[in-house]
Amino acid sequence: MANITPEPIVKIATGFMAAKHLLVANEIGLFEQLAGKPTTLDELAQRTGVPRRTTRIVADAMVSLGFLEKREDRYHNGEATAAFLSGGTGADLRPLLRFLNRMRYPQWLDLEAAVRTDGGHTKWGRMTEDEQRIASEGIAVLTTPAAAALASGYDFGRHRHLLDLGGGTGNFLVAVLGRHKALTASLYELPDTAGVARRALVDQPEARRIKVIDGDFFKDALPEGVDAILVANVVHLFSPERNLDMFRRVRRQVDAGTRLLLVDFWTDPTHTQPPPVPLMAGEFLLFAGEGDVYSAKEAQQWLRETGWRPLQHQPLAGAASLIVAEAAV
Repeated sequence: MANITPEPIVKIATGFMAAKHLLVANEIGLFEQLAGKPTTLDELAQRTGVPRRTTRIVADAMVSLGFLEKREDRYHNGEATAAFLSGGTGADLRPLLRFLNRMRYPQWLDLEAAVRTDGGHTKWGRMTEDEQRIASEGIAVLTTPAAAALASGYDFGRHRHLLDLGGGTGNFLVAVLGRHKALTASLYELPDTAGVARRALVDQPEARRIKVIDGDFFKDALPEGVDAILVANVVHLFSPERNLDMFRRVRRQVDAGTRLLLVDFWTDPTHTQPPPVPLMAGEFLLFAGEGDVYSAKEAQQWLRETGWRPLQHQPLAGAASLIVAEAAV
């Protein structure tokens, strides 16, 4: 007992302070204003339009966390900050942090109520147009590594037309079609998100091979002529019963041999690995009310029950992985 300390408990319990400082630093443009050259506190306060004293509080917190460096009287972006948060490269995590700060962080205050009442504290389907845009852009940043891994790790050469169910802003399709020039695709989304997707795809060269379709795959018919269906980061939004319904409805509308590609944060049978997926179960509960994390074994059983034959399970990027199934005869 002499070697046991409360430090791990206190570190986790106060972790929200570090997270919120980072989100606020991004929100006030701190990292953008430090792009390119070291800057004094007075210059930084002037550029961000934030009072000098509170600019110092946030900047010094970022120094203590390793996101900024401070030499003499000037602040510098750290390497990771310069690469991903300053706006100076193509790898831009700012939309993700904006989404977390404006939408997810406030809703996590309802976690206790959601746990006590089995969900129900969600804005799913009730977001404003601006919130829908922020959410779509933030989620796209979070899922882009998995999209790139899918594009390079699965053989799309066997397919002609890919249907992306609940495809968000289309970042998975952009990644896949960017590598597979003969492939065409459809993006199937609820009307509000479909509108965001159309705007997001305007400047993408792959857009001419993507048809955006408004629809609800729990109610409406799917387009014909597809030989592969992608369901990425959708299963975790729904209960087992609704996922069974979705798989069954999709199977009834496709030919035998059609491939189903399920990208998600599939866990081990205990639902505790890989990290940080067990923590994300709270996010899915809050985001969609009935959301949860599921094991690969559970998903494969659902597939068998609804007319699909599981073929393989392979890692993608981070905690995301891919389950491939085929429509059984």
